Amino acid sequence: MTMNEAILKRIYELCEEKKINICDTCLKGGMSPSAIYDLTKGRTKCPKVITVKRFCEGAGITLREFFDKPYFNEITD
Repeated sequence: MTMNEAILKRIYELCEEKKINICDTCLKGGMSPSAIYDLTKGRTKCPKVITVKRFCEGAGITLREFFDKPYFNEITD
């Protein structure tokens, strides 16, 4: 699994778990949803940490909670 795939997997997991959508979560975190949508469409190959941080803020979690999944330790790229 690549880093992008792991980040997207976690975003989708959180949206499902918390019953939130990407757009609202991004806006709550103070960023444009296009940052995440560009990642989902493959236009962004290396997301910035600040993008993940703002998504986390919108979702009401910490970066530690976001990355606290075993698949982040198995990144291949």
